[in-house]
Amino acid sequence: MAINQWPEGERPREKLLARGADALSDAELLAIFLRTGIPGRSAVDLARDLIERFDGLRGLFRATESQFCAAPGLGRAKFAQLQAVLAMSQRHLAAELQRGSPLTSTRSAGQYLSSRLRDRAREVFAVLLLDNQHRMIAFEELFEGTIDSAAVHPREVVKRALHHNAAALILAHNHPSGVSEPSVSDRQITATLQQALALVGVRVLDHLVVGDGAPVSFAERGWL
Repeated sequence: MAINQWPEGERPREKLLARGADALSDAELLAIFLRTGIPGRSAVDLARDLIERFDGLRGLFRATESQFCAAPGLGRAKFAQLQAVLAMSQRHLAAELQRGSPLTSTRSAGQYLSSRLRDRAREVFAVLLLDNQHRMIAFEELFEGTIDSAAVHPREVVKRALHHNAAALILAHNHPSGVSEPSVSDRQITATLQQALALVGVRVLDHLVVGDGAPVSFAERGWL
């Protein structure tokens, strides 16, 4: 049955307008993006098929253009639209940090860093550089590694902090496995960076490990 023949309260678009996006499943949200289905499959059916094919929205967002376009009902236009949606989301979250207000918690930083790093296929180490009032100066990806590790060079981190005249920073990296629990090496490199940056008067406010769900905060765990 076509979606326009469903009861109005069950149609994804009308449901979102009446109850908000949180009331929709992943498939319903994706169906709104897709707009139409394919012969014999409604947009919601197609969305469910895609979520199963890519093992969730995360897998769909990480798909290359060729992988994305190989799926039924998708193509280059839809791929371009999805990349635009993801980029707008990242820019919106970045704008929240760039309004000039001091960063009083790592929640907004965590949302932004998650949007930038969560769907990366390889481990990426990045820094959010802040001024002496903890306002955002810049975000930089410094190192990229394999699926489970990235070599971090403290000297390079110090150089970038000095380049931007940063007074503080937030470290971040992703775990492509989706498991955000910090490793022993994560804690060791954090301690090393904290010591190196302290020599030039730069504070490490937090280290966020990005995986599925909310990032793990070293500061909240009392490790800094």
